[in-house]
Amino acid sequence: MTATGLQKKLVFVILTASSLLGIYILSVNLEIPWWVVVHGFTQGPSRSAVSEAAGGLVSEHWTQTPPGLIFQPELHRRAHTPTSLTYTEKQLVQNNTLLPPTQGPKSTSGGEGNVRTTVGAPVLQAERATEVATITERPFIGDSYTSEDLPPQTVSPTRSSAHCLDCSNSIRGRISQTDFSRLFLRSVPVLQWAKHATPDQYKRLSRYPGAHGWGGIDYKTLTEALSVLNSSANWQMLDDWTRRSTGSECIRCAVVGNGGILKNSTKGREIDAHDYVFRTNGAIIKGFEQDVGSRTTHYTFSTNTLMNSMRGYAGLGFKGPPVSEETRYIFLPDHDRDYLLMEAAATHTAVQRGPERNIYPTSYFGKDVSAEKLKIYHPDFIRYLRNRFLRSNAMKTKYQDMYRPSTGAVMLLAALHSCDQVSAYGFMTPDYSKYSDHYYDSKFHPVGFFINHDLRLEMSLWRRLHSAGLIRLYMRQKS
Repeated sequence: MTATGLQKKLVFVILTASSLLGIYILSVNLEIPWWVVVHGFTQGPSRSAVSEAAGGLVSEHWTQTPPGLIFQPELHRRAHTPTSLTYTEKQLVQNNTLLPPTQGPKSTSGGEGNVRTTVGAPVLQAERATEVATITERPFIGDSYTSEDLPPQTVSPTRSSAHCLDCSNSIRGRISQTDFSRLFLRSVPVLQWAKHATPDQYKRLSRYPGAHGWGGIDYKTLTEALSVLNSSANWQMLDDWTRRSTGSECIRCAVVGNGGILKNSTKGREIDAHDYVFRTNGAIIKGFEQDVGSRTTHYTFSTNTLMNSMRGYAGLGFKGPPVSEETRYIFLPDHDRDYLLMEAAATHTAVQRGPERNIYPTSYFGKDVSAEKLKIYHPDFIRYLRNRFLRSNAMKTKYQDMYRPSTGAVMLLAALHSCDQVSAYGFMTPDYSKYSDHYYDSKFHPVGFFINHDLRLEMSLWRRLHSAGLIRLYMRQKS
């Protein structure tokens, strides 16, 4: 072989090696398997490629009813196919600070510094642009939301707005002193209820699929379901506070995830000592009371995650949602299934159609469940959390419709917007690899990462909220 031939072959080998190295580095940075990267470069991300990256399970669209197990990281163990994006603390701050400063909508009580003392139903206001949206934003972002005037529940109705909060150490009082003040909107409704189901709102929210809107849900299904939520218990997260407050100045909430960090934590008594205790999905309590407590006041789930949990964790002791007199059930509406199940639960009738057809929800929530014990997150709230607090780079990819904050993240951030003080237990911390996926795992299982959630971004957010003094995050390894 001539010297020229050897030189050409050497150049070819170097270029090939460089290309493979580049693909490897890209796959590591994006946390997508290398074969998906190669497939994306050559043909674009086909359904089969995305399915493989997500553990073999994928839905065509958010708005379709998912067959069987769909995107439930709790039920799969493929830690070798992560698709979340890695963030350093600096990168996360830079990501959020791409948004121009905003003071949020002005309160009708006379400004951000004042708080109305009315205890009546929230006043629905027109959709407001938020200054955050820019001309370069794609339509699916939708960083404008309906607005409500809903005062904190620790404001005494006998005091004037000049006295502000009774709880002197509330999250709402502290947030203005942190970097989160420019992301936090006080007027976005956390929950939806009967008065939200109007033709104008339906037209607006039908633009957004899945948990971020009403896309794919017909108007009749929506209005019939929301019509059962017509009391103050449905639009107030902490609807029984006046009965249980016992003179307390601050509402203290424990938000309990299912992370393995809770195993042998002995935090059960501390968790139960809070005014409210939030749990989600496969929250197994029996046998783990010493570590996770025994009370549940708010249980967050989607119909899909509930059914997956009941199938996947039955052998470990999960038989269904916690049932007690103080337990409220908060639906995260991913599909029309959630509206159908909620309506059936409120009316003690069988589910009309879909995968849960002919099932009586009292078998899940108990025979004493009533409309007053049911709540459902507002899609504006979930989209607001995605856009402002968990703005993953996944939103810039072809997988944007698959991404939303995890159910646990929605629960924790809902508590941040509803309670005066929040303690978070069982959420991912930087030393997560030391712990099994769940506290109730009989064998060690590493945490799995999937395309529909950005768990590392969520972990960074919990650390930032903790550092800002807005939540108290339970950690074994102090940072």
